[in-house]
This record gives sequence, structure tokens and C-alpha cells, in this order.
Amino acid sequence: MAQHDVVSSVTGVVFEVAVAEGGLVAAGDTLLVVESMKMEIPVTAPSAGRIARILVAAGDGVDEGQPVAIIEE
Repeated sequence: MAQHDVVSSVTGVVFEVAVAEGGLVAAGDTLLVVESMKMEIPVTAPSAGRIARILVAAGDGVDEGQPVAIIEE
């Protein structure tokens, strides 16, 4: 089973986590939303699969390129 790290594309604060561990997602589904410079930027699934782990929670700070979730195909 292949695993893929999902990373934040911006530095900011996690505004909302939209999925739960164990949930199924399709490519392009919003996994979480990061607030940066008063903008809400969605972090989307790069591929379909199951959410193996969510690595952040609402209110956590994240850096650009930081892993925020792991998807298993």
C-alpha cells in the first residue's frame, strides 16, 4: 500500500480540518484549510485513498512544505 504525504502549500495557521482519520477521499477533495495573510487556502488530496493520519489540528501553525496528512492508496 503506497503512502503519500500531503503538505501545506503556505505558512499559516490551520483554520479547519475537514476530514477524519480513516475517511476515504477522492483526488482534489479538501482535507483542511490553512489561514495565511487573512486568506483561507485549501489543502487538497493529491490522489484518492484513505486518510491514514492527520498530523495537525485546528489552531496549529504550519510551515510551507510541512506534512499535514498521510494518504494511503
